[in-house]
Amino acid sequence: MNKAFVKEPEGDEDEDALSPSLRLPPGSKNYMTRRGYLALREELDHLLKVERPKMVETVAWAAGNGDRSENGDYIYGKKRLREIDRRIRFLIKRIENAEVVTPEAQENVDQVFFGATVTICDVDDPAAQEQTWQIVGVDEANASAGKISWISPLARALIKAREGDVVRFMSPAGVREIEIVEVRYI
Repeated sequence: MNKAFVKEPEGDEDEDALSPSLRLPPGSKNYMTRRGYLALREELDHLLKVERPKMVETVAWAAGNGDRSENGDYIYGKKRLREIDRRIRFLIKRIENAEVVTPEAQENVDQVFFGATVTICDVDDPAAQEQTWQIVGVDEANASAGKISWISPLARALIKAREGDVVRFMSPAGVREIEIVEVRYI
């Protein structure tokens, strides 16, 4: 069948295609830090003001070259334009549903909440090094940078705990017990 007659997925299907780590629990808000919100806004602005106009220009140029069915620039350009539009729709939804939380304004600084930076140590393995994690929004999570999503198992176990508490959570390696060494909001 000709690609011209194939309907592209739209709307909520974008959300279904997300990896489970990026899906928000039903009915929950899209919590994020100010830095995460600004990063999404910046990406959206770049797509709208730079990427998309450049790709539209390329597609228009390629379309003017004649036969579109075998025109690689035109076919690739249309595909890339659909990808950009899909990402724009996704970012707009995420930004519209965003609830920006300012960790610095947290009143109860001795307890772990969204935005907290928490230093933990493994109770079962005293020789293990301490680890520091910041609890952030799903769009900001980056384990290699020490940022975990508020919906991750570790973050859920840490929420509402205090310095000195020992919490249990299910990790991929099984049940772990960790002690909270420090809680701070930066």
